[in-house]
Amino acid sequence: MHPIQLSTKVIDSGIVDEPLNRVTNEITELATDLAIVESFSHSIVWDTGDGLMCFDASGAGSGEAVVQSIRTWRTSPISTLVYTHGHADHVGGSFAFANDAISKGAPAPHVIGHENVNKRIDRYTTTNEWNVRINQRQFGGIKSDMRPNSGNLSAALSLGENAHQFLPLATLRPDESFSDQLIIQAGNTSVEFHHARGETDDHLWGWIPEKKWLFTGDFVIWNYPNAGNPQKVQRYALEWATALRRMIAQGPELLLPAHGLPIEGKKRIATVLDDIATSLETLVSQVIDMMNAGETLDTIIHTVKVPQHILDKPYMRPFYDEPEFVVRNIWRLYGGWWDGAASRLKPSPDAVVAQELAHLAGGAHVLIQRALELSETDLRLACHLADLAGWAAPDDASVHADRATIYDKRRRSEMSLMSKGIYKAAARESEAIVKNAGT
Repeated sequence: MHPIQLSTKVIDSGIVDEPLNRVTNEITELATDLAIVESFSHSIVWDTGDGLMCFDASGAGSGEAVVQSIRTWRTSPISTLVYTHGHADHVGGSFAFANDAISKGAPAPHVIGHENVNKRIDRYTTTNEWNVRINQRQFGGIKSDMRPNSGNLSAALSLGENAHQFLPLATLRPDESFSDQLIIQAGNTSVEFHHARGETDDHLWGWIPEKKWLFTGDFVIWNYPNAGNPQKVQRYALEWATALRRMIAQGPELLLPAHGLPIEGKKRIATVLDDIATSLETLVSQVIDMMNAGETLDTIIHTVKVPQHILDKPYMRPFYDEPEFVVRNIWRLYGGWWDGAASRLKPSPDAVVAQELAHLAGGAHVLIQRALELSETDLRLACHLADLAGWAAPDDASVHADRATIYDKRRRSEMSLMSKGIYKAAARESEAIVKNAGT
């Protein structure tokens, strides 16, 4: 089904019965001279009449396929590449755009991005191994548990050059950047780029007033907003909401996201943006109210919730990030890293605490047995005891076999990709200990 027809049907009915983020690398024309290549991270392509302008380059594993699809639609030079932000799945495929230019004897694309994109790329270079590791963990539970809208996801998420390089060394850097706002002419058309912090500190959204086209990048992802990722740097929930309100004020008639489906219709777009903004604003206000009242992070994360009828909306489902993680990021932004429990300000090592508790309980096997019992009724508590048992007996294959069982069960019970990945990684840690004990 045409992506706009599908998004209209899903938003108007509230029913999701087919994939919404289609990782096909196929191109579809959305309007005159405008097309989308649907990938894990899309590339939106506009024929300006003076070359092609592409919003995002997709990732290292999908960049070449994206360019090949563009070439089935237009043969004009790709003159401009716009980075909505510097995440690897949006810029990592840029080497393929450069190679396309070389093959045609044309100049490399002119790259536009916020001034913080280059700082991000520098940080990725400095923390390359860390980012490889956390992305492997984040997406580690994906094969067996992601809904069918993942498509050929493992290929799209490939690291490209090799498994040890988070961002390809040939990634193009912006050669034009800005701080707050940039307005350019593309052919005879004015294009606006606006900076706003949200998922990242280097994000922009694009706006073409003449056509009423809105390019949102990851401000809209057809999942609950990725404002809480537990393994990544700070997110900005309230500023995200403010940016969405600014977008609504423009009166867009076609919304073009980097993940999920394009959306058509002024009223429909305003509803989606307002729902996302309102949910984020509500979380922020609730968390800050409780912080001002002196509550601890533990109390806040177990109190502040998003109503289920909001999470049931097709574009708000917590299949990637989830509200509990957003709450933690709000606390981190306004309150720092300490959670309010005095013992955790300068704690003993986990293994020392675990060994003492195991001693009091009668051994690590007592802890893991109780964890197995609790896994039938309270997986949160079961995982605490499973970790304590594992830390108290780091080389005990029996303990770790049971710990792996508990975390596999926890993974299967979760909705969000981030939770699934982390819990699967925990299971694999224990599985590796069991395997090594048998060799």
